[in-house]
Amino acid sequence: MAERIAFIAGAGGAVGRTIVRLAAEQGDRVIPHFRRAPDATPPGAVVFPLDEHARLVEALRGASTVVQCIGTIRKRFAQGDTYESSDIRTTEQLVAAAREAGSVDHVILLSSVGAGRPVGAYLRAKARAEAIVVGAGLPYTIFRPSAFDGEGHRAPPGSMLLSRLPGLGSFRPIAVEALARGMLRVARQRAPLDVVLEGATLFAVVDAVATR
Repeated sequence: MAERIAFIAGAGGAVGRTIVRLAAEQGDRVIPHFRRAPDATPPGAVVFPLDEHARLVEALRGASTVVQCIGTIRKRFAQGDTYESSDIRTTEQLVAAAREAGSVDHVILLSSVGAGRPVGAYLRAKARAEAIVVGAGLPYTIFRPSAFDGEGHRAPPGSMLLSRLPGLGSFRPIAVEALARGMLRVARQRAPLDVVLEGATLFAVVDAVATR
């Protein structure tokens, strides 16, 4: 079986950098991508804006998987980020380049719980990014986690108790490292395919890694 190589878009974010760290520990091959050079650049990393299409296609040649972890939050709007630029346009750019590169056979998207019934600008952006991935003609896996815990994030107080109420299991907080381990395993195994993981199905994947 050919070695799988994952291109990590958003390697500077909480989930992306955790995937890169875990990959180094476990011997998985990844290509970390940064829009701007970080203070410490991991081995094999590439640094350029995703709108440089030719460079992106070249960086993806030989990669088997695109892991899209790029997204923004309101506090970065002052820096010029928007949901359109960070969540939607980057997904369009990655998918277009992946199709052209020819070697990519799996796209993994980090989305959000609630994207299936989007209310508000944030979830509408996540839903649009999901639609781009689903419509790309490439096998995909979409992760819809709830609140992050760890790596600079803290789940809202009481969110675990709330998630135990009937019908609210999808809102169970998730440790960033647990999510990253689950995404890396899905990238390595190329499975499950063409699914949206949310709530019980997401935690089945994540918990399976934790109990290995």
